[in-house]
Amino acid sequence: MVEVSFTEQALSDINDIAEYIGHDSTHYASLQVEKFFNKTDVLANFPLIGRIVPELNMKSVRELIEGNYRIIYKVVNKNNIHILTIYHSRRLLKRADVKRIIRGKN
Repeated sequence: MVEVSFTEQALSDINDIAEYIGHDSTHYASLQVEKFFNKTDVLANFPLIGRIVPELNMKSVRELIEGNYRIIYKVVNKNNIHILTIYHSRRLLKRADVKRIIRGKN
């Protein structure tokens, strides 16, 4: 079983998303946060289930789709996965931004 951990950037993204949705509904903000964590649970048993992030084309950097969001993660090794960032699909994903996040300089 693989250990799945969230980077500070990913947790910050989730918090920002929850705050934004929470302006209209705290109930739906909580549901969205729960969906993010539930979606990533599958990675513990199936770390390669996500598709390779097309903008990067790196085998170790993959994504899961949850509604309008891209959950971008890195397969560090056979025992560890890092959730790097949660990105709204309408936002332009800049290669440089994700590379910076991968290096941990966020």
